[in-house]
Amino acid sequence: MFGIFVQKVKLIFADENLRGRILFLLGALVIFRLFAAIPIPGVDPVALKNFFSGSDFLSLLSLFSGGGLSNLSIVMLGVGPYITASIIMQLMSIMSPSIKALYTEEGEVGRQKFTQYSRMLTVPLAFVQAFGFLMLLSRQGVVVNLSLFAFLTNVTVIAAGSILLMWVGELISEFGIGNGLSVLIFAGIVSSLPANIGQVLFSYDPSQIPTYIAVVVGAIVVTAGVVVIAEGERPVPITYAKQVRGGKSFGGVSTYLPLRVNQAGVIPIIFALSILLFPQMILNFLITVQNARVVEYAQQGLTLFQNQWLYAIVYFVLVFLFTYFYTAVTFDPQSIANNLQKSGAFVPGVRPGNATAEYIGNIITRITLVGAIFLGAIAVLPLAVRAITGVSAFAIGGTALLIVVSVVLDLVRKADAQVSIREY
Repeated sequence: MFGIFVQKVKLIFADENLRGRILFLLGALVIFRLFAAIPIPGVDPVALKNFFSGSDFLSLLSLFSGGGLSNLSIVMLGVGPYITASIIMQLMSIMSPSIKALYTEEGEVGRQKFTQYSRMLTVPLAFVQAFGFLMLLSRQGVVVNLSLFAFLTNVTVIAAGSILLMWVGELISEFGIGNGLSVLIFAGIVSSLPANIGQVLFSYDPSQIPTYIAVVVGAIVVTAGVVVIAEGERPVPITYAKQVRGGKSFGGVSTYLPLRVNQAGVIPIIFALSILLFPQMILNFLITVQNARVVEYAQQGLTLFQNQWLYAIVYFVLVFLFTYFYTAVTFDPQSIANNLQKSGAFVPGVRPGNATAEYIGNIITRITLVGAIFLGAIAVLPLAVRAITGVSAFAIGGTALLIVVSVVLDLVRKADAQVSIREY
C-alpha cells in the first residue's frame, strides 16, 4: 500500500502540468492564510475573546469563513457572500426558465454567464453583510473608536476581502485542483487543527478518557462512512452499436456509465450552513437595537435556534433537500441520453432518447436518496451526540471532519484523473 502511494506521488510530480497545478494551489492557500492573519483596525482583543467564548454560532461562522473571523481579519466574511449569491442564482434557475436554459442548455458559454451573474450578485451581498456584521461588532464593543470614515473604510475593506477570496477560489478551480470554494474552507479548518490539538493536550483530564476514545472512534467511523458513500457508484451498462465502414466493423463494445451515490459532494453541507447561519447573524444584530419589541422577537428567534433538536432536524432537512437540489441542477439525464444517442450507444433493454433519460433519472433519484440520508445523518450526528453528552466540541468537529474528508477525496480523485491521463 505504501509503495503504491509513493509511486503515485512520483507520477504526480513527474507530470509538469499537474505539478504546476499543485504549486499554484499551494501558493493560493499561502496568500489566503496571509490575508486571514491581517486584522481590521480598532479590534479590542479582550472583548473579541469574550465575544467568541462559548458561542457555537460564532465558532461555526468562523469555520464557514475559512478561519478568518476568529481574529477579525480583512477576509472575515470568507466566501459566504459568494455562496449566498450562488444559492440565489440556483433558486432563480428553478423559477426562471431562461436562467435554467442558460445553465443547462447553452453549454460552457452559458455556464460562464451564469457564474458571472453570481459574481456580480456577490458584490452587493458582500457590502451588506460587511456592514451588518461590523455594526454588530461595534455595538458589542469588539470594534471601538471608529469614526464614520473609518467605519465605512472597514466595510469596504471587509467586502473587498470577500470579493478577493471569491476571485482566488475561481483561480484555484481553473488553474489549481478541486473546487476552489471548498478548498478555501478546507484550508481554514486545517489551519485551526494545531491550536485545537494543543488545547486538548493542555486541558487533559484523565476522567475524560472515555470521551476522548469516543471522539476518536466516531471520527474513524465518520471518515470511513464518508469515503464509502463518496466512492460508491451505480454502474449503468452501456453498449455501442456495431457499425461497418469500408469493410471494417466498429463498435459492439460493452461498458458502463458510473453514477455516483453522492453527486453533490460537500456542497449541500456548505449551502445548509449558509442558510442556517445567515438568520442567526441577522438576529444577533437585531438584539442590539433600541426597540424593545424587536429585541424581544430577536431573543425568541435566538432561543429557537438554541434548541439543539429543532436545529438538528432543520439542518438534516436542509442538507437532504440541497443534495437533491444540487444534483438536479448539475446532473442532466436528458443531456446524457442525447450524448449517448449521438455516439451510437444505448442502454440494453431501454429505448434511446427520452426513455433512456427517464431510466437514468430514476436511478439517480434512488441512489441520491441514499446519499442524501447519509449526508444529512452524518451532518447532524455530532449535534445529537452533543445534546446527549453536553460536550460542545462535537457540534463543530463533525461538520469540519465531513468537509475535510470530502475535499481530500475530491482532490485525490482529480489528481488520480490527471495521472491516468498522463499514463494513457
